[in-house]
Amino acid sequence: MLGTLKGIDISADENSIIVKGKTVKCTSDRNPENLPWKDWDIDLIIESTGVFTSREGATKHLNAGAKKVLITAPGKNDDGTFVYGVNHHEYAHETHTIISNASCTTNCLAPIVKVLHEKFGIIKGTMTTTHSYTGDQRLLDASHRDVRRARAAAMNIVPTSTGAAKAVALVLPDLKGKLNGVALRVPTPNVSMVDLVAQVEKPTFAEEVNSTLKEAAEGSLKGILEYSDLPLVSSDYQGHDASSIVDASLTLVMGNDLVKVMAWYDNEWGYSQRVLDLAELVARDWK
Repeated sequence: MLGTLKGIDISADENSIIVKGKTVKCTSDRNPENLPWKDWDIDLIIESTGVFTSREGATKHLNAGAKKVLITAPGKNDDGTFVYGVNHHEYAHETHTIISNASCTTNCLAPIVKVLHEKFGIIKGTMTTTHSYTGDQRLLDASHRDVRRARAAAMNIVPTSTGAAKAVALVLPDLKGKLNGVALRVPTPNVSMVDLVAQVEKPTFAEEVNSTLKEAAEGSLKGILEYSDLPLVSSDYQGHDASSIVDASLTLVMGNDLVKVMAWYDNEWGYSQRVLDLAELVARDWK
């Protein structure tokens, strides 16, 4: 999907991967408690299996000797959820041991919501993510706990649930109970789009909404939020580093208080950049 990695000297043996002369040890076990984190003196585990996303599951890494766990998904009973650029400054090294980077969709939505809420005041809103299919769907019609996700992913638009909108309240508590949403899984392998519709307190118009988002993209949220007025499509955003790229041409305002904003995001690569950002934030407090 992202192509062949070129220009970097990489090799491997039975127990390691060697990248530009640096050896990265490899190991595997179905039970995290059996992994050699203590022997390897591991500080931070990036938990990306999608399996150990609860506090109980992530704690198994701590039992194996790791000092902290960063979950690359919505967590359950974790010590804190952080969206870089929105609330990462609230991370406290002494108290946040098991943390979540939220979902790719929450990382796209939250920066936009933050800007709109601070400028116009969000009363309530709904979100639809048109999302590339994922590994939790079926390639061919088969069994699944969600009967819609059981249908062939590459042949259907699949409506399904998402907690991304509600999860915004974990990083912007003022919006608790004010946002909800759904997902449409579509037959593309990567890059997705958020469609936010929100009722706001302060009267506005499309040009003002766009100028507000553009100012944030060029200022306080530079590198996290980006702004585009180009007539592009999803594949143009593959490999984009930003969490959220506002498509300015699609912004609408009805009756001066109903705002519609749409934004692209590379749900794989862009999200991975925020995982690295959060990991680096955690690491800085060890130095």
